[in-house]
Amino acid sequence: MHTSGADPVLDDVVARERRLLDPAVRRSPDAAGHLLDPDFREFGAFGRVWDRDSVLTAMAGEDAPPPAVDDIAATRVCVDTVLVTYRARRADRTTLRSSLWRRRDGGDWQLYFHQGTVQRS
Repeated sequence: MHTSGADPVLDDVVARERRLLDPAVRRSPDAAGHLLDPDFREFGAFGRVWDRDSVLTAMAGEDAPPPAVDDIAATRVCVDTVLVTYRARRADRTTLRSSLWRRRDGGDWQLYFHQGTVQRS
């Protein structure tokens, strides 16, 4: 599990995850696109499957404040793969989130897969 300062790679990946929640980054296809792997896929909280292009288009049109995030944790799955999990809270719902980040050939960390699940009380 991630603890701040314990692993600079995990700190970097968590910072990238948080950047993807920033409305200014989300509205910029260039900024967000730099963080998404070319083969990115997402299983949305309500069952929709997203690819890189569709999620970039959807994010560019958003006008919502970022969710409150808690319980964020990051774990190395292997040398070039990191799993990030957290809870995202909005006024109307809470979702459990998981992201799989990978680095290819020593390049930048990019989000390869993301899944959201609505948390029921």
